[in-house]
Amino acid sequence: MAELPKLSLDKVSKPARIAIAIVPALVFALVFSFLVLRPKIKQIKSKKADIAAQMTQISTAQSTTAQLPSLIQKNQDLRNRLKQLSEQLPEEKEVSQLLSQVSDKALQDDLLINSWRPSGRSLDKSKIVYRVPVSVTMNGSYHHLGKFFSDLTKLKRIVNITDIKMNSPAPKGNEAVLSISFTAVTFTAAEEGGLTKEK
Repeated sequence: MAELPKLSLDKVSKPARIAIAIVPALVFALVFSFLVLRPKIKQIKSKKADIAAQMTQISTAQSTTAQLPSLIQKNQDLRNRLKQLSEQLPEEKEVSQLLSQVSDKALQDDLLINSWRPSGRSLDKSKIVYRVPVSVTMNGSYHHLGKFFSDLTKLKRIVNITDIKMNSPAPKGNEAVLSISFTAVTFTAAEEGGLTKEK
């Protein structure tokens, strides 16, 4: 069997020896860089982008959370306001009771009711309430009529007075009795079904 020739670095030039020492390290460094380091750098960049996106989400969530007490308070304020407004609009079944209260106020204020003619309800132009008008004629003094209108403003429910007419004054004691006519209008919330029917 033939012997392999012995290699001796003594015969190799110094630059070649330096190259032999450095090249394997450079090759290893390049292979390591391409196969291990670059994918890891990409992963790190991707993770940093994910972290930045999550930090933005956390910041947005913290901002929203900071507004929560304010939003809860606004919600409660709106509920209270809705309750107040609901109290001003009688339900359908309460309209006759409200109109009866109006009639009682007139009698309490020494006004003599001659006629009280409710009309059918009609959908208001707002499309969210029905108008329930009542045509009223009565006799009484200007002073008692003013007291009656003042008393109506103290009712929780909304009652609008329109088309006021006063004529035929006749003396009675220290006052003049007038023939009075007006339309008292109250409102009731329109249910959704009614809205679609009467549009």
